[in-house]
Amino acid sequence: MNYPADQLKKAILPLREKIINHKVYSAIKDLEDVRIFMQYHVFAVWDFMSLLKILQINLTCVSVPWFPKGLADTRYLINEIVAGEESDIDSNSARKSHFELYLEAMEQCGADTSQIVHFTETLKNTGNFNSAYTQANVPHEARSFVDATFRIINSGKDYLQSAVFTFGREDLIPGMFVSLIKDIHAKFPDSISIFKYYLERHIEVDGDHHSHLALQMTTNLCGTKDDFWEEAGQAVIESLEKRIELWDGAYNGIVKRNFTVIM
Repeated sequence: MNYPADQLKKAILPLREKIINHKVYSAIKDLEDVRIFMQYHVFAVWDFMSLLKILQINLTCVSVPWFPKGLADTRYLINEIVAGEESDIDSNSARKSHFELYLEAMEQCGADTSQIVHFTETLKNTGNFNSAYTQANVPHEARSFVDATFRIINSGKDYLQSAVFTFGREDLIPGMFVSLIKDIHAKFPDSISIFKYYLERHIEVDGDHHSHLALQMTTNLCGTKDDFWEEAGQAVIESLEKRIELWDGAYNGIVKRNFTVIM
């Protein structure tokens, strides 16, 4: 029985519902709207990998000499997801990370990849987030979202990292959005087939099995410590609020574009 986990799930349900039913989805009408959405979403796709990798560093042995570390079920979960995220297959069975697949989807769709590419290249070369944000002209909402993720990463607290990974990043894209993309794909198959594949693949590999193991991982790390669960809950709430803010940014970008077209 995972009473603290059940209580946390109940506490965040209104925020999750707000994300799943966000107005950004109903605002998407055509390819240009999808492009704007992707230019925001890609930052969440990118920083998810850093959250996952810090869990791999903290919960498995990645040093030499090797020694068993933590629970085998947790090691299995983290390593399996890392393998899938870093080296999954595309629709042609070529190996690539989900981030690289997403960039290809953006390029096929005609979405602007210059911000995320400039940001990641600058960050890789300088290690300075503020400089990377400024040079790439990253939207405020995306910057705020990434900053919140890296505050959890830099906290050094694996139970917070696990909680945000478990409750704040999974299954937050609703089925209606997938259906919408399928409808657009029927009209423009040469422009959105990779994005459609990405969404379907994401749903396939992040099914109930991973969700169950992730929940067990967080339950193990928080244990019976009330202060851990309280802190984890606060971290998850902030993560979900930042996701809403990110979606607000995408929505405003879509509305602004459509208003400009009408004018």
